[in-house]
Amino acid sequence: MTNLDRRTFLTAALASLGLAATSAGNRSAAFGQGTASAKPYRIDIHHHFGPQVWVAEVKGRPLLQAANTTWTPAKSIEDMDRGGVAASVISITNPGLFFGDKAVTTRLARACNEYAAKLVQDHPNRFGFFAAMPLPDVDATLKEIGYAYDTLKADGVGFFTSYRDTWLGNPAYRPVMEELNRRNAVVHVHPTAANCCRDLNYAPGVGPGSMEYGTDTTRAITGVCFSGDATRFPNIRWIWSHAGGSMPFLAGRIDGAAANFKQQLPNGLISELKKFYYDLAGAANAGAIVSLQKLVNVDKIMFGTDFPPGGTSMQVAQTLRELKMFSESDLRAIERDNAVRLLPRLRTS
Repeated sequence: MTNLDRRTFLTAALASLGLAATSAGNRSAAFGQGTASAKPYRIDIHHHFGPQVWVAEVKGRPLLQAANTTWTPAKSIEDMDRGGVAASVISITNPGLFFGDKAVTTRLARACNEYAAKLVQDHPNRFGFFAAMPLPDVDATLKEIGYAYDTLKADGVGFFTSYRDTWLGNPAYRPVMEELNRRNAVVHVHPTAANCCRDLNYAPGVGPGSMEYGTDTTRAITGVCFSGDATRFPNIRWIWSHAGGSMPFLAGRIDGAAANFKQQLPNGLISELKKFYYDLAGAANAGAIVSLQKLVNVDKIMFGTDFPPGGTSMQVAQTLRELKMFSESDLRAIERDNAVRLLPRLRTS
């Protein structure tokens, strides 16, 4: 190769590399206009925190993910800033709070809620919180609801789909539902794996989070609806995690049983499912979204990340755009407007 050829080749190569870099930069900038480079506007309705008092209690327990043991407020804020998230509503995740000792559970719930309230006080425009509840202790839960709302000013309540081998919808929990209905509560429900199904050996290496969490969500939704709690307590605004688990896909099949529950479901199952909200944490994929879109309108779908063990806020937002399943106006509703309508305090975030 002559010197002239060599110079020509290098010039072309450098120009090509410069063009590629510019294109990549433009793509990043284009996405950034909706995220960190613009004023943050998203609201992450499914975002976890792990105060040290909780970490000390849950270390070594099943269902604990390592990322939740090293959480700090700074890590949350860093992720939010990168992903254009104005505010995150934090909640406790697996393995939860109850491990057999009700007194310990009550103390742990109070400690987590006071920590969350202090975080909101320190960063009022960046955080909200769903108060942790000491179920299955009903009396303690009623007291904690009062303290969380009246003293700590919680944005709502956080439940798990099941507690040992009882699910939401269990008649024993009806006094709790009555109180939440009286308060027009927002209730965010996180999946777990019940004792019955935590260690099933159907596929070695496949953990409960891959399949059982979605199934337990479906059990809990079914329990709330078929017990009559959904119609009995219409003021509760339910948010179900992970696009409602497998319920959207199975709704038509499960609805077939509603004919035998006319008193509990006078308008059938589907009409109740359409009243609920569903977050997209762990469900930003075409299959889950297609099923959910067949069940509810976009005004019932909410942005969520499952941070820190789930994806980053930037990853989730970018994936939703790459799927091309929502218009920009729909994305605005999912990523902010639906949450603001449900939790007006976050309007200033």
